[in-house]
Amino acid sequence: MGAHPLVVRVTPTGTRPGNGLRRVLRGGVVNMAGAVVSAALNLALIVAITRAFSQETAGLLFSATSVFLIMAAVANAGAPDGLVYFIARMRVFGRPEAVPVLLRLALGPAVLASCVVAAALVVLAGPLAEALGSEEATAYLWMLALFLPFAVLTDSALAATRAHHDMSATVLVDKVGRPLAQLGLVGMIALSGSAGLLALAWAGPYLPAAVLAWFWLGRIVRRAAPDELPPPEAEARDDREAGEECDARDARDARDERVTPAVFWAFALPRALGGVAQMGVQRGGVVMVALLNGLSGAAVFTAATRIMVVGQFGTQAVLNAAQPRFAELLASRDHNAVRALYQAGTAWLVCLNWPLYLSALVFAPEVMRLFGDEYAAGVAALVIVCVGQMTAQVLGMGDLVLTMTGRTGLNLLNNVMSLLANVVVCVLLVPAYGAAGAGVALVASAMVRKLLPLWQLRSLVVLHPFSRPVLAATCSALVWFGALPTTMDAVTGGGVPVLVAAVLVGALGHLGTVWWLREHLEPRR
Repeated sequence: MGAHPLVVRVTPTGTRPGNGLRRVLRGGVVNMAGAVVSAALNLALIVAITRAFSQETAGLLFSATSVFLIMAAVANAGAPDGLVYFIARMRVFGRPEAVPVLLRLALGPAVLASCVVAAALVVLAGPLAEALGSEEATAYLWMLALFLPFAVLTDSALAATRAHHDMSATVLVDKVGRPLAQLGLVGMIALSGSAGLLALAWAGPYLPAAVLAWFWLGRIVRRAAPDELPPPEAEARDDREAGEECDARDARDARDERVTPAVFWAFALPRALGGVAQMGVQRGGVVMVALLNGLSGAAVFTAATRIMVVGQFGTQAVLNAAQPRFAELLASRDHNAVRALYQAGTAWLVCLNWPLYLSALVFAPEVMRLFGDEYAAGVAALVIVCVGQMTAQVLGMGDLVLTMTGRTGLNLLNNVMSLLANVVVCVLLVPAYGAAGAGVALVASAMVRKLLPLWQLRSLVVLHPFSRPVLAATCSALVWFGALPTTMDAVTGGGVPVLVAAVLVGALGHLGTVWWLREHLEPRR
């Protein structure tokens, strides 16, 4: 590099929003396609488990895997979010050659931490099994602990590929390949009747996923470094143009953009604590119901909230595509583009997820019967969760924007408060109301996590969902997946065939409406 290594042109980020937006939309389309397949596979996995095994066995597996996912969130130490944040900034400031050093800085400690956490899980398996009231839980937790480092490596490596705007790895490895392998292995276990190996079937695919993710990331890094380095003549020209008046600024920028271990982990560790709290909200409810209402209650709650988890795949598809773009826009201080991207992203969240929640809301009894007749008790929980998640989608991705500003302390505070709200409401309502009480706790925590970032960001950029894109998306979803299925249900008396017909007709109408209103779904700057 020359005398001014950080004097780069950031015009592609700052003044040409169309290119960045198209890149986000392309990534979003890829992620959405993967999300649809992943949602179907994960739903099929849960249905296979609930129909092939007893509620006690299903509840045990769901509780054990929830503990696994919470421990994985602890072990990754915030490395995935740190990688996305700093790699995106390196790309903006023209320093892709620093990415391999950053990867070593992040992945080594994260994998080491995962080994320590896995050992802790082995030690704590006995007390956890006693609290859950099942001796088999010990063997389940031991098997899951073996694959914890591979889960952490997979998440971190795929996050780094997304920072390079490559969404294919996440889709093929994590959204399709791993759940497909889980479904196949669980099917084999169900046919053999060896329920004791269910945990192995669920966690085993993390091993090949980690290997594939790592090799995919290596290919991207090797390909990106030479292509993105500026040519020597361009570098020399920038050096001459910068002049002596830029020396002090360049030195300051070099210090600001140099990612040391202290800088990286100062960003990542608070985000890790926030991620643990967020995962505690998402999966801790299953464990809380198991502890306070029994393993059968945990199975019912898991089945009732599958619709939320299916929706989360769609949400994550949009977030994964938008996350690096938000980091780039915030790094270049283009706040108008941030607001436009937030509103466009919120509209796409509504377009993608409201049809799912509205359909489940109208046909709640039919949806719960998919898991078996004994899961009818989860109808109330399903209705509560659907209403809460629809509200959360309209509030958008303010929590992601807050994270990409580097304010991880506030993000940690929000997620901890969200977790506390979830735990308090669970303790108050789950003993008496079971899965429905846990559903109320889930909604309360979601409202805390969605509303606080919008208020905290007000001094930097005012974000709100009230816009033409969000209005168009909301109206389309309400017509095709609210009014139409409600009318069909009232006229025909309901049933699974009516549910299927309503979803098919609604999907066609919704897609046509979205295409017709596509100009209104574009961000306005």
